[in-house]
Amino acid sequence: MSLGSLTHARVVARSNLRHDILASLVVFLVALPLSLGIAIASGAPVMAGLIAAAVGGIVAGTLGGSPLQVSGPAAGLTVVVAELINRFGWKTTCFITVVAGILQILFGLSRTARAALAIAPVVVHAMLAGIGITITLQQLHVLLGGDSRSSAWENISTLPASLAAPDWSHVAIGGLVIALLLGWKYLPAKVRVVPGPLVAIISATVASLGLSGVDRVTLDGSLFDAIGLPAMPDGNWGALAIGVLTVALIASVESLLSAVAVDKMHTGPRTDFNRELIGQGAANMSSGLLGGLPVTGVIVRSSTNVAAGARSRTSAILHGVWILVFSVLLTGLVQQIPLAALAGLLIVIGLQLVKVGHISLASRTGDLPVYLVTVLGVVFLNLLEGVAIGLVLAIAIVVWRVVRAHATVETIGPEGSQRWLVTVTGSATFLSLPRITSALAKVPEGADAVVDLDLDFLDHAAYDAIEDFRKAQEGIGGTVEIRARHLPLDTVAHTPPRRLLTKRG
Repeated sequence: MSLGSLTHARVVARSNLRHDILASLVVFLVALPLSLGIAIASGAPVMAGLIAAAVGGIVAGTLGGSPLQVSGPAAGLTVVVAELINRFGWKTTCFITVVAGILQILFGLSRTARAALAIAPVVVHAMLAGIGITITLQQLHVLLGGDSRSSAWENISTLPASLAAPDWSHVAIGGLVIALLLGWKYLPAKVRVVPGPLVAIISATVASLGLSGVDRVTLDGSLFDAIGLPAMPDGNWGALAIGVLTVALIASVESLLSAVAVDKMHTGPRTDFNRELIGQGAANMSSGLLGGLPVTGVIVRSSTNVAAGARSRTSAILHGVWILVFSVLLTGLVQQIPLAALAGLLIVIGLQLVKVGHISLASRTGDLPVYLVTVLGVVFLNLLEGVAIGLVLAIAIVVWRVVRAHATVETIGPEGSQRWLVTVTGSATFLSLPRITSALAKVPEGADAVVDLDLDFLDHAAYDAIEDFRKAQEGIGGTVEIRARHLPLDTVAHTPPRRLLTKRG
């Protein structure tokens, strides 16, 4: 490398570092309250959120394949983690996180990362909406001065009682956070340089200092006290395996979808999806071993990183370093934060996961039933069952759309020598027989007919039905002309059915 090129590279590196440092500070200020809130909403130790944030920034930022993505604890896994903690306990949940990380690394090494993107977007959107609704229902009780319940049914059924007897100091603190977050986007751009969540939490904390009886964040020791090895489960290996697979799949899908979104926000290097999964897996292994929450790529932090002017992965790594420094030196400040303030933050985050644009898109594309069923399944059953039901329904609808044939009947030709025209379009399979035979039955017996087959697929059952119609009509004096536009009928009766791959027209 020439001296001039080396000098230019140093200038670019210094410029990038300046931008990355500033961006990392902004992301740190956004990630701090989010990590605390997600840990509390999950029922995990508060420090677990900070451990996951630091590990996500440093490990996933260093090893991942998305240069500008920022990783950490995510709202998308809150419900899953809460269920795992209730069933297995915190230490075993950390073990599940470690094994899920190993599985993610295997996904990346096998180069199957893009397969995770094959999940129907409407199911992913609905999954996030269901999680958002679940978080909101939980945190409404905290905002009102009570405790969240273990299921959506209980949270809904007990909500009227909580609304009838609220703790107004908690409501005021949480309401202040909600008002600041909702109104932040309307303030001048110079003011919005400071992250809204940080301003909201600090404002609510300061406002609460003069109030008595306010529930605040409690820490059991320092960051080093929170670090501990995971515990092996005593049994129930089937449920444990399901938990591992659930965490690995959701963390992988959320990280990859976030990486895709981040790629659309900048013009720099694109994501290496397999490397990203390896980085996410390494981060989850590290987080679980240290006593942290599961880690994913997070679109809120990542979009903040890009908007703040980050140039390279250094920004994500430094944000993790700042989290680590804060967790060691300034934990006393964390214990001044009211739980109601974090509840207000989580309610806004939960509601933001329910996007009107996603609902509108699902309605326009005919996928609204999939969206609604998935949301209801996630909220009232659990995340895994809700997503599974949504995927099954989405696949069923796709199959129905693909194999469905349309059939119309009309008369053609001048009066006195009219013929009946039966037009069949789409994919003609045994599933289409009721529609096809119903159309053929409208042709009078013995009448002359034309069967126009504008098909991309024809199986033997549909072919036999059409042939039976032809033979029946010709047997009583009629004529039937079969026009196969794209499929050679002479081969259909003797070879396996195949879909037409050539372009029509």
